[in-house]
Amino acid sequence: MSDFWSWYIITIVVINIVGCWGLLYFTRNLEGEQADDGTTGHEYDGIKEYNNPLPRWWLYMFYITIVYSIGYLVVYPGLGNYKGTFGWTSAGQHAEEVAAAKKEFGPIFAKYAKLDVEELVKDKKAVTMGQRIFANTCFACHGSDARGAAGYPNLTDNDWLYDATPDGIKLSITNGRNGMMPPQGAILGDDLKNVVGYVMALSGRDAGTADVDAGKAKYEQVCFVCHQSDGTGNPMLGAPNLTDMVWLYGGSAGQIEKSIKDGRTGVMPAHKDILTAEQIHLVTGYIYSLSAE
Repeated sequence: MSDFWSWYIITIVVINIVGCWGLLYFTRNLEGEQADDGTTGHEYDGIKEYNNPLPRWWLYMFYITIVYSIGYLVVYPGLGNYKGTFGWTSAGQHAEEVAAAKKEFGPIFAKYAKLDVEELVKDKKAVTMGQRIFANTCFACHGSDARGAAGYPNLTDNDWLYDATPDGIKLSITNGRNGMMPPQGAILGDDLKNVVGYVMALSGRDAGTADVDAGKAKYEQVCFVCHQSDGTGNPMLGAPNLTDMVWLYGGSAGQIEKSIKDGRTGVMPAHKDILTAEQIHLVTGYIYSLSAE
């Protein structure tokens, strides 16, 4: 922080503390005109305003608060570039807590890291640890129960966009995934509705008024590269299976049309810089246990 902003902060803090003290000091005993009944003369809706100072105990509590704030600013940072006599920083406290956690839990993580995921899922304590890490880190997207939401995969079923093996799950957590369904509206043109109908027919549903044969012909020209000619998808590309009833963004005709016309973009952030390798191993075990049940 530059010296200008440091002194700016110091000035603001000091003015506030002195101002609070001055307000308390100069209003400790109220003087001036007042009615015989001890009021200020102000009245509203039958309620009169009394001209009374703060009770002494209350006033002294404010003075104690001011003294405490000065003491706090001496030992902790709060006055610009001044670091405080304790030398405390949030980064330093975090580093200490991380070091303490590693010392306590490091041996446990190391023990479980030696187990294969298939063996790990048989250990209830290990799965519970993975569940807790998941709840702290992954719940915002996948939910605390791992069932996901629109645009976020359900991790408790056996339908996977990418490799569902332990190594594949660990790779997804470690490096993340970038899924993209390119917009096809301009390419399909008037055949868009027909392709939507054919995609619905792949999962055994009524295609409505769509020309399924025409939709199939167009699908085999444009969509088969990712989703394969039979619609079963391609885990290597993250292209979903279109023949079941599992839909990441919704399986209604309107949602399917939106996905095809405008495309979809899904990002699973990499967690290699958020979780340790041992923690990722435990989360992998927990996620694998959900679909292996």
